[in-house]
Amino acid sequence: MCGICCVVNLTASQCVLQKHVREKLRNRGPDCSQDITDMVLDPSYSCLFSAHVLHMRGVLTPQPLQDKDGNILLWNGEVFGGLTVGAEDNDTKVVLHHLSLCRSPSDVLSVLSQVKGPWAIIYYRKAEHCIWFGRDFFGRRSLLWSSGPEECSFTLTSVSSCLPDSDSAYWQEVPAVGVYSLDLKKCSYNRSLKLELYPWVYIGDEPPNDFTCEGLPSSVSMVMNDSGLLLNFSVPSMNTSLTAAAPNDKPNQTSQTSPDDLKVFLKSTEKREMVRNLIDVLSEAVRRRVQCLPYQLKLTEEPNDDEAQVAILFSGGIDSMILAVLADRHIPADRPIDLLNVAFKLQESKINPGSTKKGQTNKRQHASADIAQSDQVKSNCFNVPDRITGRAGLQELKNLSPARKWNFVEINVTQEELKEMREKHISHLVHPLDTVLDDSIGCAVWFAARGTGIISEGTEQRRHTSTAKVVLTGIGADEQLAGYSRHRVRFKTSGLKGLVKELAMELGRISSRNLGRDDRIIGDHGKEARFPYLDEDVVSFLNSLPVWEKADLCLPRGIGEKLLLRLVAVELGLGPSAVLPKRAMQFGSRIAKLENSHEKASDKCKRLVTS
Repeated sequence: MCGICCVVNLTASQCVLQKHVREKLRNRGPDCSQDITDMVLDPSYSCLFSAHVLHMRGVLTPQPLQDKDGNILLWNGEVFGGLTVGAEDNDTKVVLHHLSLCRSPSDVLSVLSQVKGPWAIIYYRKAEHCIWFGRDFFGRRSLLWSSGPEECSFTLTSVSSCLPDSDSAYWQEVPAVGVYSLDLKKCSYNRSLKLELYPWVYIGDEPPNDFTCEGLPSSVSMVMNDSGLLLNFSVPSMNTSLTAAAPNDKPNQTSQTSPDDLKVFLKSTEKREMVRNLIDVLSEAVRRRVQCLPYQLKLTEEPNDDEAQVAILFSGGIDSMILAVLADRHIPADRPIDLLNVAFKLQESKINPGSTKKGQTNKRQHASADIAQSDQVKSNCFNVPDRITGRAGLQELKNLSPARKWNFVEINVTQEELKEMREKHISHLVHPLDTVLDDSIGCAVWFAARGTGIISEGTEQRRHTSTAKVVLTGIGADEQLAGYSRHRVRFKTSGLKGLVKELAMELGRISSRNLGRDDRIIGDHGKEARFPYLDEDVVSFLNSLPVWEKADLCLPRGIGEKLLLRLVAVELGLGPSAVLPKRAMQFGSRIAKLENSHEKASDKCKRLVTS
């Protein structure tokens, strides 16, 4: 992973990278930093390319990476398929090798279309005076843009800062709708910035007839490329069939749910084969993301049995539990796995520590009860729902894999620390997003990914900070398998047809809702977010299935939503976690309870405005 940035001036004057932006980029890439400047007199323009590398694969490769023709690549991505990358190879070198062989725009698009995995790219072709840039189909890596005054400058960066009452640029996320090209020669002669778009399309789909780009900097214009070239996404579009097959045996609907309710479905040979196929593709997606990590120890160092290379954002819910079980398959048995569980301190008035027996009159008994109650309040103040389900999930994992060292990291956040870290760090990383929901999830993910907390071992507790560079997250499961409450609402009001439309819309907008933000948040700790549920092969498999095979919202909560994934959990040997209903992170961690309870998730968040 990297922090990448490009500054363009339509003059031969020197480009400047703002100090606060450079600092944020270095946080993302602490292992190697480097700048390359290119100044051209005719046509007149200058470019500054800045890259900051987090070493994740093969030999440490400094960026920007330049080939013999002077072409420059800034690559913030991972190649998990499509292009061949050996176990000891660096994928940045592989990508530049393929791009260096390109002789036309269609060649460039062909290379990028083949890549399976998350990426954001800035690629400068010197002889053509052209910059290509963009994000993968899901927008799993952040890229922001802004333009300077008088249409003379343009900046692309992984992360920025929000500075009120200043002349700093107005940043927006680069829409993950395709790849863009900027012809610097034409821009220099015309004294204006004009982009060409090469749009993403699903395999077999038609290109969009018309396209309007929201979030374009005010002094930049954009047109569809006049060659009709497209960027083909290596995933078929979603199966939108509406004719449901004959229903299989279904459990008796009761108010209580249990894993036994799910086992009824697995009596069907066809259903069991479908479940096992999903396990296979999801397991392979996890394997790609937890193996081939660089060995981090120096020869003179002794290995630390407590240092994990992989961590999981962990609530004990079905998404994170399945990731933990599958990661256990592919990580060496002697290596720990960090389970990062975040909780925000409950207000004492909201804690019910219990009561003493009625009728006690002895003063000593009252005093002892008061002390015990005080201790219980202190221990309970972080007992939020995700902490409770997380501990239960930990026990399930220990039962399934007792030889594995599971580091259950209890990350406890007070309101004072939340306020301090939001102002210093989180508000800048969430920017340019600005809603109450962005604030809540951004804060929860930032503290979780930092990985600083407590591990309990019997009656003992010790401080622990996760060393893992890879952070697995369950984003993508709810969007594809009808996991959100809004999906039930849509099904109730509009039936299966409405649900199909809702799910088809989910993946199309996920880049603007979640992924760029979470990449900036997690990357700030020098760690890389990885999303197994958004692996291209996983999405392809799920898109091939009709919606009623993935979810049945006629069934109760804890069963019907994400039904197929719940069957996977049972098949993998999980128990009570398989039937836990969906609980959003902001509620499970209780950060939502710390703030104004009258706010709506879509409201502008005043707390994100820095002073």
